[in-house]
Amino acid sequence: GGGGEPAPADPFAREPATHPALSVHYAKPVNAEIPPSLLMDSWITPNELWYVRHHHPVPMEAIDDDAELGLDLSVAVGGGGEKEAQRIRLSLEDLKRDFEKKKVVATMQCGGNRRGGLNGVDGTKGTSWDVGAISNAEWAGVPLAALLARAGVDSPEAAERMGIKHVQFESHDGMLASIPIEKALNPYGDAIVAYEMNGEPIPRKNGYPLRAIVPGFVGVRNVKWLKSITLSSEESEGPWQRGMNYKVFSPSVKDLNGVDIASVPTIQEQPVQSVIVSPADGERIEVIEGEELEIRGYSWSGGGRGVIRVDVSVDGGKTWHTAKLGEGSNQNPNRAWAWTFWEATVPAPALKGGEAGTKVDICCKATDYAHNCQPETPDSIWNLRGLNNNSWHHVKVVLEDALA
Repeated sequence: GGGGEPAPADPFAREPATHPALSVHYAKPVNAEIPPSLLMDSWITPNELWYVRHHHPVPMEAIDDDAELGLDLSVAVGGGGEKEAQRIRLSLEDLKRDFEKKKVVATMQCGGNRRGGLNGVDGTKGTSWDVGAISNAEWAGVPLAALLARAGVDSPEAAERMGIKHVQFESHDGMLASIPIEKALNPYGDAIVAYEMNGEPIPRKNGYPLRAIVPGFVGVRNVKWLKSITLSSEESEGPWQRGMNYKVFSPSVKDLNGVDIASVPTIQEQPVQSVIVSPADGERIEVIEGEELEIRGYSWSGGGRGVIRVDVSVDGGKTWHTAKLGEGSNQNPNRAWAWTFWEATVPAPALKGGEAGTKVDICCKATDYAHNCQPETPDSIWNLRGLNNNSWHHVKVVLEDALA
């Protein structure tokens, strides 16, 4: 040391501010979630309250110059040589002017949402998210299928003829992820390249200027700061697609020695999920004997599968009450990209009296349009990376006799 070299500039020096209400797990890169008390304030999550899960610093320099911003579109099948020949450059202006503007309301959930519940079984590798790594927005932009058509892939037959099986997304921060061609070309799949989030340009922390929106798919495939799209016979390279980062192994796999990671498919669509948002875990609630408990939460399923029922229990799952489905329940059950809020009014269990109060185990489980339901225990789905925890969600509360 001591050679008079200036200290390297902090790559996070220009990081957009994180809203003070969010619970921050890491500041560099930002991993922050919505606390339960704010999760259901609004069915459409305000931009500033959206959960944030970055892998790198926000690529501020790359997204600063509006005149230079746009999207590279190319076809690369087999060799790399033909990639340049078929490269199309579309400016931000081109995208807004030359293509229909499509809107889609979609909820995004991090693959690690509720990882904390798996850590209670055994340690996992990753951020210990609670229940707030999920948010909902109205996105607007260019239909992904229209961009594919511009590149000469306007039908499943064309894709098959050209050997295209994957749509690869590259971010300005270097992140790479891909989705199957079937999702991109599905006329009911509603995948878009968005330039607006809740009616305004996408904020920098949420992916300005362009973000891939792949409704019903795990958050990581919704690539922020989108730089290029490549149509390919292969899925994306890198740890987010081919490595272990978003792959689920058996509960018995405690390390990756001898595991053939490449043979395990990565997460795309996610399983059915529900969460109790109120009351909060550990809350003490004053009640009168025979009074009813108000229980609220959210539910969602991947692949656009609508939630058809949420069951709520106040005795740890012995008996069940059917919740009333609220906002989001009127979605087409084959294209239900957004979450569904629910509430249940359940008679409080008999009070034991005494200083300690009455301990109550409240839990919930949802069923989706394909009649998938949630596994009972986290033990049965524990996995090394702590992904896709959709076990029954429990909150433990203490009831106190208001008249005692």
